[in-house]
Amino acid sequence: MRQLGTRRASLSASLKIGDRRGRRRTPEEEEAHIPFAQDSLVKQWSSMQNVTDENQEKSQTPIQRNKYLLNINVGGKLFQIACKVAARYPITRLGKLALYTDPMKKMQLCDDYSVQKNEYFFDRDPSIFHYIFHFYRSGVLWIMDEMCPSHFVEEIEYWGIHLKYSQRCCRILFEEKQDELSEYLKIQKELEAELEPLDSAEQFEGKFLGRFRKMIWNLIENPYSSVPAKIIAVMSSVFVLISIVGMTLSTVEEMKHKTGKMWMEQMEMICAIFFTSEYVMRLISSSSFKNFLRAAFNAVDLVAILPFYIQILFENLDEADTLYHEELHKVENVSKLGKVLKLIKLMRIFRILKLARHSTGLRAFGFTIRQCYQQVCCLFLFIAMGVFTFSALMHSVEHDVPGTNFTSIPYAWWWAAVSLSTVGYGDTVPDTVLGRMVAFGCISFGIILNGMPISILYNKFSDYYAKLKAHEDEASHSLKLSRRICLKERVLRKLSECCRADPRCHH
Repeated sequence: MRQLGTRRASLSASLKIGDRRGRRRTPEEEEAHIPFAQDSLVKQWSSMQNVTDENQEKSQTPIQRNKYLLNINVGGKLFQIACKVAARYPITRLGKLALYTDPMKKMQLCDDYSVQKNEYFFDRDPSIFHYIFHFYRSGVLWIMDEMCPSHFVEEIEYWGIHLKYSQRCCRILFEEKQDELSEYLKIQKELEAELEPLDSAEQFEGKFLGRFRKMIWNLIENPYSSVPAKIIAVMSSVFVLISIVGMTLSTVEEMKHKTGKMWMEQMEMICAIFFTSEYVMRLISSSSFKNFLRAAFNAVDLVAILPFYIQILFENLDEADTLYHEELHKVENVSKLGKVLKLIKLMRIFRILKLARHSTGLRAFGFTIRQCYQQVCCLFLFIAMGVFTFSALMHSVEHDVPGTNFTSIPYAWWWAAVSLSTVGYGDTVPDTVLGRMVAFGCISFGIILNGMPISILYNKFSDYYAKLKAHEDEASHSLKLSRRICLKERVLRKLSECCRADPRCHH
């Protein structure tokens, strides 16, 4: 009669092809075989349980020691692993624990040790250790989707197990999830840095005129700190709009007469004075001059006021030239200075960037472009490829047609750029059938190209805008709450002082 083999005590997925599980195990194999942690083995554990009542210890059954087994207690759950099984992986923590003979080295590997029960205690996550335990049994590290990637990596690094022991499909999905989490945390950190001011209120403590500079800093940099600070922020935006409108109206023919020009100059002078005073106040309230110059918004503020003073400087130089030069030479200098002044006046258009300081939408747009610069660069690369390709094709097809505008490839660049953008001015059109086929291909490529980045950019912009808005609302709510608390404390302090001063309150 055929002798039955010993049935497996575990149903874990450790079956391998070619492994004969039906045969009877030898005594050595039976010794190394330890089932997966059963519910009966799970119990709460603490090293303080060693100090128990003697009567309770006598009533308990004595624990049998086995030098071939490792009693592992992870977060209160007991596991048993054969030393031979753990020694297969000598670089892991449990492998070293099975191989070391020095008790001091073993104590360095664990958090605590119970001499009475011969248990090594590890203050780690027992739910993750189930997969570590299964790895020693099967040689495969299983990864579940619901696990936190950073927590799982921290645990397996503690136990000395590399991610390469997992299945390739699981490892690829896990690494993708880990990269997504890292990217999310990176963006979250950059968003917080975007809203974080250049200085903080704590940096003014112990510095020269620290209280005065802190007050100015709250007025300029923190619109939610008080009502005057909010008024200054609104005034800054209003002056930017007035400056842009004034620059626009100065190009109108009716406004170029003497009266209109005088009004425009006065308006420009008032705006420049406000922007200058705002820049000086920011400079005074800054705790670090080097960081102040590196800030992008401060560079925008400097560009907003420089054209006004450079224009005054060039106008004074122009008046000096009229006194010391001849008429012809003066006319040449005036023409050169006029071109320079036009270029300097054009720099005033950058004042509109000052609105980004108080506009969440503009800051979210700039943040989106910075985060998606690779996609934007790829888009420009595809546009350049399309312009060069279709302009060359159109020139090769249309250059023999009499009266054509495609006389060279550079002349066809404008047509290709307009067609790729699907604007289609119609100022330059092909005449031949082949030319129209090339134009159809160029327009089709432009439609596909324009549709690719829109969804990516819009989704990221809406996401970043919502996060920036949430951070701003949270910051404003915390400031309002702190002001209410401070007001309540001041009222209570005043009431207590009045009660101390009034003798009738003591009776």
